[in-house]
Amino acid sequence: MILCIGEILADMIGIEKNGVMCFERYAGGAPFNVAVGIKKLGGNVGFIGSVGNDLTGEFLLEFANKQEFDYLDIKKDLLHNTTMAFVQNDEFGERSFCFNRLNTADYHIDLESINKIEDCNICVLGSLMLSEENGLNIAHEVIKKVKEKNKLLSFDVNYREDIYDSNQKAIQISLDIIKNCDIVKFSEEEIYLLSGEKDIDLGVKKITNDNQLIFVTLGKSGSKYYYKNQSRLVNTINIKPIDTTGAGDAFYACCLEELSKINFNNLSDEILTDILKKANICGALACLKKGALSSLPSMDELEEFLLK
Repeated sequence: MILCIGEILADMIGIEKNGVMCFERYAGGAPFNVAVGIKKLGGNVGFIGSVGNDLTGEFLLEFANKQEFDYLDIKKDLLHNTTMAFVQNDEFGERSFCFNRLNTADYHIDLESINKIEDCNICVLGSLMLSEENGLNIAHEVIKKVKEKNKLLSFDVNYREDIYDSNQKAIQISLDIIKNCDIVKFSEEEIYLLSGEKDIDLGVKKITNDNQLIFVTLGKSGSKYYYKNQSRLVNTINIKPIDTTGAGDAFYACCLEELSKINFNNLSDEILTDILKKANICGALACLKKGALSSLPSMDELEEFLLK
């Protein structure tokens, strides 16, 4: 089982109607999106998170219960409200974020819940919690438990500068978590930011090690993997994006689901290239609909596209 731990929140997608900015509510949060994406691809997946005792929390709980996860543990926090992310898209479908996240529920996960790590083979750690001391402590406990149980730790950097006290702090915390992981996903921009390098290959080499499996998304240029002194760029399909929200989560869900089917010690260029080919398609298909979760492709949709 792949176990995702971290934020579940409401994505409030902004749409201008008759000169008024209206916000439509969708379930979201990167690790939750990834969990849904894995399930839609036929994977065995669980999710652990926290919501507030409010209308938005009820909405998210109801939504999560319909996903038919193999394991689900979402605590209802009586002291903190549910986290919300306000999202606006430009004419090219690219996003800008603003979080409503002052002392909210996403980084108050019950520590006892992480004992479920012993039943998974890959643990996916969310990044939003890292900006708060309580959440960072939880993350370190997850890392400790993963190492104790000899599981694989996966991390999507999903960098959000505006939720930290400073850019320097955000970078240092991200780098500290990355060094503990077996599988890491970056965007191209995150490599440049975290490494300080202008060359992507030099950047990856500077902030990761050869034993880690690294995925880097490159937008319309596709994606690239790095593993044990090997790397390859894999092109993606051409699309006209409507909303890029959730594209990275769809990509990573496919990567993790494919990895869960094979022995991590037997990875080859052929296997990783095939994984990225499928993951690129999933990421692209996710851009053709609005909302992070409604756009996540199913296995049938992926297979249909692969047959074209």
